[in-house]
Amino acid sequence: MRARIRAGDPDAFGSLFDDYARAVHHHAFRLTGDWSTAEDVLSLTFLEAWRLRGSVDPDGGSLRPWLLGIATNVVRNTRRAARRHEAAVSRLPREEALPDFADDLVGRIDDAERVAALRAALSRLRRPEREVVVLCVWSGLDYAGAAEALGVPVGTVRSRLSRARKKLHKYAGSGPSPRDGNPDHGRGQTDGDRVSAARPTHEENR
Repeated sequence: MRARIRAGDPDAFGSLFDDYARAVHHHAFRLTGDWSTAEDVLSLTFLEAWRLRGSVDPDGGSLRPWLLGIATNVVRNTRRAARRHEAAVSRLPREEALPDFADDLVGRIDDAERVAALRAALSRLRRPEREVVVLCVWSGLDYAGAAEALGVPVGTVRSRLSRARKKLHKYAGSGPSPRDGNPDHGRGQTDGDRVSAARPTHEENR
């Protein structure tokens, strides 16, 4: 598969999309908190994956960490663009605001309250810590996979995740801390160095 991706095989990219689009979309939503933005990130991620196909290592296993790493960078760029847009809009004359009915749609999401509560806590973390939590806890990557996705050493992933767990525990006050914040503990099941951390029940991790 890696050789076919590097060669630009359209059928291989079709299979790649079928296998990982759902995981990329969920990852994007967890980082952005917005389904529409997540759809854009999904599209941009696979466009960027096509552009970067030559960078795929010929040897290795699942391409999921590679794709989630690209998605993480796309989210960063999207946020920078959004901030520039907001800054430009803020300089325009203000008009009467129209009602926003987007929140009504959130009720259709089964785990909306859980997502909102966790995102509120995640928003208080530094970006590198937040990305590690999302990759390891929600997307179920092990330390090595998260390190590959972010392009950092495994030790950096461990230290960021440790700091994030302590902060989330502090922010949660007397409430339960996310024990699955460490892929080696809690509800995650270890299989060698691969783990299955807690994640929304609707996601099919591949």
